[in-house]
Amino acid sequence: MNMDKLLIEGGRPLEGEIRISGAKNSTLPILAACLLCKEPMRIGNVPHLQDVTTTIELLRLMGVEVTIDERMSLEVDASSIRRYFAPYDLVKTMRASILVLGPLLSHFGEAEVSLPGGCAIGVRPVNLHLDGLRRMGAEIRVEEGYIRARCSRLRGAPILMDTVSVTGTENLMMAATLADGQTIIDNAAREPEVIDLANCLIHMGARIEGAGTHRIMIEGVPRLHATDHEVLPDRIETGTYLVAAALTRGHVCLRDTRPELVGSVLEKLRESGAEIEPRDNAIEIRMRKRPRAVSVRTAPYPAFPTDMQAQFTALNAIAEGTGTVTETIFENRFMHIHELQRMGADIQLEGNMAIIRGVERLQSAPVIATDLRASASLVLAALVAEGQTLVDRIYHIDRGYECIEEKLLQLGARIRRLPGGPRSSGEWIQPGVVHAVGSAR
Repeated sequence: MNMDKLLIEGGRPLEGEIRISGAKNSTLPILAACLLCKEPMRIGNVPHLQDVTTTIELLRLMGVEVTIDERMSLEVDASSIRRYFAPYDLVKTMRASILVLGPLLSHFGEAEVSLPGGCAIGVRPVNLHLDGLRRMGAEIRVEEGYIRARCSRLRGAPILMDTVSVTGTENLMMAATLADGQTIIDNAAREPEVIDLANCLIHMGARIEGAGTHRIMIEGVPRLHATDHEVLPDRIETGTYLVAAALTRGHVCLRDTRPELVGSVLEKLRESGAEIEPRDNAIEIRMRKRPRAVSVRTAPYPAFPTDMQAQFTALNAIAEGTGTVTETIFENRFMHIHELQRMGADIQLEGNMAIIRGVERLQSAPVIATDLRASASLVLAALVAEGQTLVDRIYHIDRGYECIEEKLLQLGARIRRLPGGPRSSGEWIQPGVVHAVGSAR
C-alpha cells in the first residue's frame, strides 16, 4: 500500500490555471459497461487514479484485454474474458467493484463478486443491487463473503429503490440493457455520472429513457456493440479546487470542466464572497477577502453533494462568522473534523451537524487522512495553515485526485510528496514525483 505523505507549507494564495480531469465516478461504471459487449471499446479522458488502476486489474484478472495509450485513453476488449469472478483482494479496496455484478450476470449469466470495501464513511448496503437483480429473475446467494449469482436471461421488471443509490442505479441499468423486456427503475439516482453512463450505453445500442430523472426506463436488446466515449469532467475535483482558491483568497481558472455540473457548489461559493465567472468549458474564481461562513446540507443531486462537505468544512474553519454543515447521506463522514481541530479549527459536533466558528488562522500539525474527501479537506486546510503540515496516509487522495500535488504546484502552492513505501500494485500508476518545496514541475 502507498504510504506516501504530503508536506504542505501554507500561506500562499493559489493563482493560475489547471485542467480538470475526467470523472472517476463516471469512469468506473463505464469500464464495467465494457463487459456488456464483445468488441473493443475506447474510453477517453480517463483519469490517472488508483481506483481506475484497480478496476483495470480486476478486468485483466477476468481475462479482459485492456490497453492504454499516451492520450489517457483505454481500449477494453471483453471478447477474451475467461472468468466471471471479482476477488476480495481487489474488491476490498474499492466499493465500486460491485459494478461488474450487473454486466457479468446480464451478459454471461453468472457472476461471483466479493462483498465490497472502500472508504469507511458509513453503511452502503448492497441489498439494493441484489433485490433489484432478484426481481429480474437472478438466483443469488451470499455466502463466505461472496455474492454468487446466476440466470439464464434476466427479465425486465419494475424496480422501486428504497433509497437513492448511484451505484445501485448504475448496476441495475446496465443489467437491464440485455434483459428480456422493459425495466423501470423508480427513485433512481439523478447524478451526472448516471447520465454519462446512460449516454455511453445508448451509443452502444441500449434503449434507455429518463436518465437524469427519478424514473429510468430500459427496453432490453439482444446485444450491444462497441463505441467510443469521452468521460465527463470530474465535478468533485472541480469543486475541490474552487474551494481551494476561495480558501486561500486566490484567483484560479479551471479548464475542461462544465459549470452546470457544480451549480450548488457555485451558489455557496458566491454566498461566501467569491467572484465566479462560468464559461462554456471553464470556471474562473477570485476571492479578494476573507470568506464568509456558509451553511450547507448534503442531499442527492442536484442538491449539495456529500462529496463536497468536508471541503466546505475547511472553508468555514477560516471564514468570518459561523456556518453549519449537515450530513444526511452517510452517518460516519465527519472523521476529518478531529484532524481539523488539531489544526486549531473551532468545530462542535451535534449528531449529523458540524457547527464551525471561523478562526483567523489555522496552525500546522501532523494529520492523518481517513477517507478520500476528508483527505482533500486536510490538504485545503494545510494550504492556509501557518507553518508546515504533514498529511499522512494520502493513498486515499490518490484514489480520487489525479496528480493533486502537481496541480497545486502549478497554482503556486508549496507542496511536495514524501515517499513512504511502494504504491499499491498496478501497471498504470507511475511512481510519484518528489518536488522541492515551492519548485515547479
